Amino acid sequence: MMRAVKVSLAHSPDSDDAFMFYGLARGKVDTGGLEIVHVMGDIESLNRAAREGRHEVTAISFHAYPYVAASYALMPCGGSIGDGYGPLVVARDAIDPAGIGDRVVAVPGTLTTAYLALKLFAPAARTRVVPFDVILDEVADGRADLGLVIHEGQLTYGGQGLRKVVDLGAWWKEETGLPLPLGGNAVRRDLGPDLMARLTRLVRETVRYSLDHRQEALEYAMTFARGMAPGIADRFVGMWVNEMTLDCGERGRQAVQVLLDRGHQAGIIPNRVKTDFVEA
Repeated sequence: MMRAVKVSLAHSPDSDDAFMFYGLARGKVDTGGLEIVHVMGDIESLNRAAREGRHEVTAISFHAYPYVAASYALMPCGGSIGDGYGPLVVARDAIDPAGIGDRVVAVPGTLTTAYLALKLFAPAARTRVVPFDVILDEVADGRADLGLVIHEGQLTYGGQGLRKVVDLGAWWKEETGLPLPLGGNAVRRDLGPDLMARLTRLVRETVRYSLDHRQEALEYAMTFARGMAPGIADRFVGMWVNEMTLDCGERGRQAVQVLLDRGHQAGIIPNRVKTDFVEA
């Protein structure tokens, strides 16, 4: 009997990723004999693991792609793309967005796309890396002037008395007319084109299953919601798993290239890369 091919699939332990991968995690999607091993980690840890080529398929920040492009290609599905919304900069007091200057901003990691967007918006900002899930506390307790907020903090920051300074996704759309591509999935090139395409189709199928069976997928995702109320979790999942998650399309592909080009032009990304998406 032929042994199943084992594939490591790395993603975050967040409700949107849990929703997206529900079909694979609970055997609702036929893998055709592939054994999918789910590995979970925060996005900055996954970005760094990708630089070592640790997982066959992994979630990464699009900002991290230039550092792993030799080893990985991007999937056109499974991405988190904010069309007119994205990471928030928050503070205790009302601050004019132009007044960020060289204040200290708590950030979730220097390879996150949120960090790239912040440095494009406010190049002089000083940053300090802290775990994403304590950023609101850092700002509320006065240990940082501002916080760069991703994940559910985008919806819950007001509960800690904080104020929005700028929505970087809204700013980006005003600047470019494009959505802000935050995170995507990458597949290792050494698997070969056939398996790369097959895994890409599997990711698309699990996203489609969840969108078609929203309630059961949402119930599963709630177990990863870190205490979010069901209504907030539903809204959060809807922001990040939608039709553009099935396929980012030409507009999404263009948005990734423009973002990385701007990062290179600003001196944040050392080398220019041409984005390479798997066709499947």
